[in-house]
Amino acid sequence: MEKTKQHPGWTLAVVCAAVFMLLLDLTVVAVALGDLQRDFDADLADLQWVVDAYTLPLAALLLTAATLGDRIGRKRIFAAGLALFTVGSLLCALAWSALSLDAFRAFQGIGAALLFATAVPLIGAAFPEPRKRAGAIGVFGATLTGATAVGPLVGGALVDGPGWRWIFLINVPIGVAALVVTWLRLTESRPENPRRADWPGTALLTGGLFALLLGLIRGHADGWSSTLIVSLFVVAGVLLVAFVVRQATAEQPMMDLSLFRSSMFTGAALSVFTISAVLVGATTYLSLYFLNTLGYTPFEAGLRFLPLTVASFVAAPLAAQLSHRVSPRIAIGGTVLVAAVGMALMTGLDGDSAWTALIPGFVVAGLGMGAQGAVVTQASLSAVEPARAGMATGVVNTLRQLGVAVGVAVWGVVFQARVTDEMTSRVDGSPELADAVGAGAGLQVLDAVPAQARALVEAAVREAGAAGIDRLMLLGAIAAAVVGVAAVLLVRVPRPAAEVVPDEEPVPAVPR
Repeated sequence: MEKTKQHPGWTLAVVCAAVFMLLLDLTVVAVALGDLQRDFDADLADLQWVVDAYTLPLAALLLTAATLGDRIGRKRIFAAGLALFTVGSLLCALAWSALSLDAFRAFQGIGAALLFATAVPLIGAAFPEPRKRAGAIGVFGATLTGATAVGPLVGGALVDGPGWRWIFLINVPIGVAALVVTWLRLTESRPENPRRADWPGTALLTGGLFALLLGLIRGHADGWSSTLIVSLFVVAGVLLVAFVVRQATAEQPMMDLSLFRSSMFTGAALSVFTISAVLVGATTYLSLYFLNTLGYTPFEAGLRFLPLTVASFVAAPLAAQLSHRVSPRIAIGGTVLVAAVGMALMTGLDGDSAWTALIPGFVVAGLGMGAQGAVVTQASLSAVEPARAGMATGVVNTLRQLGVAVGVAVWGVVFQARVTDEMTSRVDGSPELADAVGAGAGLQVLDAVPAQARALVEAAVREAGAAGIDRLMLLGAIAAAVVGVAAVLLVRVPRPAAEVVPDEEPVPAVPR
């Protein structure tokens, strides 16, 4: 690695600030969905893409971005990511339609991938002494958790105050300042023998995931048996199979499939994907429920996520301290089972339910989610030899973001179908009304309803919204329980690996 003068304090500060921004943008948009829906006359598919257009490139490009940082220079790639993310944020704030916002979110996601992939390697190079590096990584990890916890609150305050465009505009001055500090104070670093970027693999993964998500998101509107949707699923299947073949045969693949020969790594990876998909993916629809069915303002909706985020924030450091005392199979499977119990506690909603009915489930699910983030990081590192520690944590982080993207798409199918069916059964002869509520409009439809029918429709909307959330929580609890039990039964503990070498410093998992 190149040896030049370091500015460790500046490096840690600018990296934490940049990563705080990119993770904040994963969560702040949730409480803005109601305003976006009204301002852009957006349907549910548009709202799903507000989330997935960001998480898809973040996930698909993460491993490739790390390789580019190793070859071109981590400072250069980090600076490029800052520039792309800042410009993307400005473009999002200037968006004039749902489609333009979704496109600019994808641009933002590309920058976020470059930032996140090079963040920890930059910290590792700036803090070569192990004890100081451990402290810096601890600060970085706290930044990740903090961004997740305050996202809904910050987003709610901005949306209720100056408006939803400020959830993106606030990134611009921070991004410009961080870019200046990056060029003036950060030191370039790269390993001696960098790997080559796997561009064919990147293209196959991105194309396959895009086709899959587009098919899931458009399936309800275009018909599941339509030529377009069937073709998208076929293309997705072909591209994703080709990606697996590519990774199995390439000399330097972007994703080392041999990692999955370890049952402990496979269990850790599957648990990360599952929690991100079933729990984090469901928060989009919980936000719509708070905003459009229960009628809370964005800030009030953000406050109601506090039991989930605070429980996660508290559980993560405790689990990290206790993880070495518990068998990995129990730690991995047990945390997923705790999250499953939490989601099960959030079932049983009806039209008269207050948001407080969700608090016990939020707390329990948050404990499972926070603890899982800590134990999975340790498990994924213990499952591989030191030389592949960076690849292992990179794959886990990729699957974490893929879980969010897939979860938002799949839960959209479930939510829309359940809410539409419930509205159809309660307000017979009004398919347009049922479709609008199924698209997440909630009580907004009352403006188009005659005064004498509003009480009936309002009751139906509340029942339908509760039924949609109830279905998500039930299916999510079942899926998490299956994965948790499988982890407990199948995970095997490998022989201990040696200490991780400094230049392959692992990337901490993103707490969600």
